[in-house]
Amino acid sequence: MITNTVIFPWNANFETGVPVIDEQHKKLVDLLNQLAKHFTSETDALELDRVFDELTGYALYHFKTEEEIWAQYLPAEEMTRSHAKVHQDFVDAVLKLKGQQGMLQAGLVADETISFLTHWLAFHILESDKHMAKIVLALQRGMTLPQAKEIAVVEMSGAMGVLVDTFLGMYDSLASRTMQLMREISERQQVEGRLKLSRKVIDSTLEAIFITDAEGLVIDANPAFCLEVQREQEQMIGMPIRQIKPEFFGQEKMEEVWKAATESGHWAGEILGRDAKGAMEAVWLSLSAIKSDQGVITHYVGLSSSISLLIQRQHRLEDAAQHDVLTGLPNRRLLHDRLSQAVVHSKRSGRFLAVCYLDLDGFKQVNDTLGHHAGDEVLRIVAVRLNKLLRGEDTVARLGGDEFVLLLGDLDGEEDAGLLLNRLLQDIAQPILINGTPVKVTASIGVTLYPRDKSEAEQLLVHADEAMYVAKRNGKSRYQFFS
Repeated sequence: MITNTVIFPWNANFETGVPVIDEQHKKLVDLLNQLAKHFTSETDALELDRVFDELTGYALYHFKTEEEIWAQYLPAEEMTRSHAKVHQDFVDAVLKLKGQQGMLQAGLVADETISFLTHWLAFHILESDKHMAKIVLALQRGMTLPQAKEIAVVEMSGAMGVLVDTFLGMYDSLASRTMQLMREISERQQVEGRLKLSRKVIDSTLEAIFITDAEGLVIDANPAFCLEVQREQEQMIGMPIRQIKPEFFGQEKMEEVWKAATESGHWAGEILGRDAKGAMEAVWLSLSAIKSDQGVITHYVGLSSSISLLIQRQHRLEDAAQHDVLTGLPNRRLLHDRLSQAVVHSKRSGRFLAVCYLDLDGFKQVNDTLGHHAGDEVLRIVAVRLNKLLRGEDTVARLGGDEFVLLLGDLDGEEDAGLLLNRLLQDIAQPILINGTPVKVTASIGVTLYPRDKSEAEQLLVHADEAMYVAKRNGKSRYQFFS
């Protein structure tokens, strides 16, 4: 936003001698300057609408104040009535301009609008307001109305008339030139903002980036590249990239890479490089040639990434996509995969799979009385307890809220599942200390056994969920098999 350039600078010659009017004139001038800034700064329609409303509202307030002063001293004068008419004409003009916002934002009539408003306000203050203020000030000094009018006419003629014409001409020219300057400043600030953002992106990225001139001499490098080659940026400026990254040139393939980037403008692929400790590793390199408007290569930009790090990052992303952030347990997405595998294993082994839907009893009260942070801690502790009790071939997943799903495989039947579930219920019911406060929750568990329940995987979850609600109705802190 432009802050130091104004379309309408306030000048002492605009002062009428009536303090309240002068202060309000300054506010109008400030609002006019704000409007000009919005015209040159690509302001959206809502913000431009707000500025127009503020200008219109304050103009009405100021005109009311001014007219009350004039009416107090010049109640029956024609100039008082005509002055009020001019005020109304200004408000009507501003409202009309507000209706042309589409053209104003496009810059089609912005200059003419600001020129009109500047000219009107400057002329009105210098010609009309100062004249009437001089009459009022003379009346306040004890003169009669005819004497006050005569004094005002004398003071507004001669040099004052020349001053008015000079000021109006100067401010008309100033408005046009300043609008052009403000647009140039705004455009430059936008370009500078984009450049700063680009610089931050380059500096923040984990990929190593270097920029050379057409001869391969380094002109810039980001922190990741400096770390990779163990050099300060200032040390590398002007050095050949061939010297800093010799492995990029020592391979026969790399000569082909630079040739390809030079001829076609870009190359990307896998090469051998060195990490920060000097060890050889697979690197993904992207090399681009930057050309001038005339098609001449002026720079090369290289971006390299450790393939092992890319693979690690991919694994982390996949892990985050398949696990619950709060507890680290498998989420609904991973559960579906595990459930499908467990069903297949049960078919092959001929043993039972227990699909268990678990919901905590009393969890809402923890959230309501101790807060969500306490509730989150309870969920984390319950997740740890479930993981400890389950066997290696079992799965515990969190669906969301206080709902969990357990997959218990390689079972002989209901009795085998019941032994595990009783231990789970007992362990979950043990008190949990939250900031020194003992908290107790229990669990209601619905269970369906596959392949006794021959449903598809999704339907097994539905049946376990239905059985869980039966367990809650039967008194909670228990398990219930689906029938």
